[in-house]
Amino acid sequence: MPHRSRHKRGRSSSTRPPHATAPSWIQYTPEEVEQLVLELYRRGFPPSQIGVVLRDQYGVPLVKVITGKKITKILEEHGMRMEIPEDLLNLIKKALRIRRHLEEHPKDMGSRRGLQLVESKIHRLVKYYKRIGKLPSDFVYSPEKLSHLAT
Repeated sequence: MPHRSRHKRGRSSSTRPPHATAPSWIQYTPEEVEQLVLELYRRGFPPSQIGVVLRDQYGVPLVKVITGKKITKILEEHGMRMEIPEDLLNLIKKALRIRRHLEEHPKDMGSRRGLQLVESKIHRLVKYYKRIGKLPSDFVYSPEKLSHLAT
């Protein structure tokens, strides 16, 4: 059997073009983009969705290129910080959905393993966010306490 490279799948991915300044075709000033970010957050959009809405409906390719700040940074500056970072919140919701599924289907070993993997990710992220100060040092992941987050 011929020797193959260690990568089984491609390493290709799209990369954004480098922009030192905002493209000339953008119609919004940095202040207007910040106001749009704040308005969308007030309407209930999480930071990841704000970027998608700005791209698709307002023609803003990247908030950071125009304003020099990421969406979460803009929200923090205006006192609209999320108590739990969005990626961690999504993992917690996923774990709670799997737990609810396992209550109905206790012998589903694939889901049980999936729950172990998701909760391992949660514990790693909690440790990281505590270290960098985005979560309080007394934060503990507890499915019982956080069950109100499940939607």
